[in-house]
Amino acid sequence: MNMPPPATVWQLRWRRLRADRAAMLGAAALLVLGLGAAGAGVFESWLGVSGVETDLFSRFDPPSAAHWLGTDDAGRDVVARLLRGGGVSLSVGLLGAISASVIGTLIGATAGYVRGWVDAILMRFTDFVIGLPWLPMLIILAALDLTKLGLPAAFVRSGGANFWRIVAIFALLGWTGVARLARAGTLALAEQEFVYAARAQGASPWRILSVHILPNAISPVIVATTLAMGRIVLAESGLSFLGVGIQPPQTSWGGMLNNALDLIGTAPALAIYPGVMILITVVAINFLGDGLQSAFDPGHERR
Repeated sequence: MNMPPPATVWQLRWRRLRADRAAMLGAAALLVLGLGAAGAGVFESWLGVSGVETDLFSRFDPPSAAHWLGTDDAGRDVVARLLRGGGVSLSVGLLGAISASVIGTLIGATAGYVRGWVDAILMRFTDFVIGLPWLPMLIILAALDLTKLGLPAAFVRSGGANFWRIVAIFALLGWTGVARLARAGTLALAEQEFVYAARAQGASPWRILSVHILPNAISPVIVATTLAMGRIVLAESGLSFLGVGIQPPQTSWGGMLNNALDLIGTAPALAIYPGVMILITVVAINFLGDGLQSAFDPGHERR
């Protein structure tokens, strides 16, 4: 009788994650939000509405068959703006979290493997970044004039420049936690016999890190990256609400909250809709992050 092959580590993790209903609910919510944001243009073409073009004759229209949630103070469709804003907010969160994790993993793994004075310098630099006042630094960097850094004025005035600046800010300030996790995992794995065997066979430090250490230390990094996405979505919304985040013609959920600030008394729904979307996104990310943490830690289920 042929026995089925034993399940791999990743298959076991997927089974534990799939059994977590809250995590799967969070993943489904994020999938729906992502597909909705990606299909914003299709939605606008289908209903003949726009989340960008203004129509002052259609200001504050109530919900209808054409405008499912009505229009805002400039006559733009609210659902279309929510979808467009979701695309920007989710993209900033995803790209910012991944970029920060890549930087943190490289710094932490290098410090944990090389050790000595390299480890001391990198970890003291990490402590320095951790000690920076988070909110003031975000505001200062987001308000910085990019033309003074030598970037072309045409690029700076484009919406893409501001988007990539926000992503870069979160990448440069948000890598410290991942760096500590990567360093701890590298320190533990560097003393294992399979690493000694690879070193004895003449493997280079880069190959040892990329093939033998990082794949076995990546689990906490994945969990940290997922949870960081929720924090970045919240932070980007705060920056846009303060007026130093995503700038027109682009929009984000935080930008929509900023636009609705003066209308809170006459049209409170314009502030409620993006606030609910931010809440759903962050809760879904936290559910998924908790599920990943349980899936990657078999002892968590036993405890």
